[in-house]
Amino acid sequence: MSTSGAEPARRWDVAARARTALDGLEHLVGGLGTAILSVVALFLVLVTAVACLVGVGVVLAPTTLRVLRVVADRERARLSRWGPEILGPDPVPPRLREALRDASVRRELGWVAVHSTLGLFLGLAALTLPLNAVRDLSYPLWWKLEGDVDTTAGLGLWVVHDWTGAFATSLLGLLWLVVSLAVTPGMARLQAWPGRRLLPPDRGADLALRVAELTATRAAALDAHTAELRRIERALHDGTQNRLVAVTVLLGAARRALTRDTATAEAALDRAQGAAEQALAELRAVVRGILPPVLADRSLSDALSALAADCPVPCRVDADLPERCAASVEATAYFAVAEALTNVARHSGARQATVTLRRHDDRLRIEITDDGRGGADEGTGSGLAGIRRRVEAHDGTFVLTSPPGGPTALVVSLPCGS
Repeated sequence: MSTSGAEPARRWDVAARARTALDGLEHLVGGLGTAILSVVALFLVLVTAVACLVGVGVVLAPTTLRVLRVVADRERARLSRWGPEILGPDPVPPRLREALRDASVRRELGWVAVHSTLGLFLGLAALTLPLNAVRDLSYPLWWKLEGDVDTTAGLGLWVVHDWTGAFATSLLGLLWLVVSLAVTPGMARLQAWPGRRLLPPDRGADLALRVAELTATRAAALDAHTAELRRIERALHDGTQNRLVAVTVLLGAARRALTRDTATAEAALDRAQGAAEQALAELRAVVRGILPPVLADRSLSDALSALAADCPVPCRVDADLPERCAASVEATAYFAVAEALTNVARHSGARQATVTLRRHDDRLRIEITDDGRGGADEGTGSGLAGIRRRVEAHDGTFVLTSPPGGPTALVVSLPCGS
């Protein structure tokens, strides 16, 4: 029996597991950053609580609660980048007694206690596992540098006397690597669990915020739809319609000249044919602007690869999409990337660009980066505001990071749909 099909499948499974582990490590390192901030916030909370016993804490409480809210918002933003968006609650009440009655503040206090301990431990453990793997895997390369003395290895579990012990240590490094690949995704989920459990606002407040947000995105969707219809009407009126009128005029002139001057008639027919071909090309361009046929014929990854190939700036597409998304989502992603690459070619002065596509749970994440001069601004009429409107109309998120001097990163997250 042939196993040629099974071997690539196993290699793909290992690669997917490694990629999942790397994503989990990235989440854990990000969580380690907010865990360190939460340690600072927890320290301020404890100092304020002790100070309240002598009456001074009432003065410190507003500042402490604002710091707590800032740290919690950082965690909300981090978790929203890697999964369903977590909306922030209402502002902290100004009075201490009202703030302590606020359910969101109490949940943030519980979260900061858990994340500053469990989250910090998981983040440090996530860094320790790959470092242990690298150290023990490379042990035979450097253990002799310590001289002809016995050295301890394997977290001090045994003493290495010779090359046999050194290579045994490298096998332990391989075990560390396997353990890291196996447990890192679960550790990332465990680290994120308290935030997803405690940081969302009250169900009633969350519903009100969602209603307000959906009302705003519905208005943006209607505006975007109206603007799109206006664009199509302008393209048909200013381009295709004028070409077809020219074809009609030239055909009429050719018909009148046919009995008098055959050469003039043939020249008019040639011009009419050219105008008809231009009208057809413009009509195809309008159709592609409504819904690119390439998305129906090929996958989103292939369509974006075609866009990258046409981009004047060298562009690389890194796509890992196990299955297709809804057609409207793919069209939104396609137009967002097309507009972003147009901006890169016209305004950035970049030498290269990268488009990265990943699907995390039920969301499609697109990141477009370039090494240009930066300073991109939605208010300059560069099309970025149009991307935001189109994305938010699909209940997606749009984040632009473009400091002066670059680089520029545009991140779009869309609910995948099915």
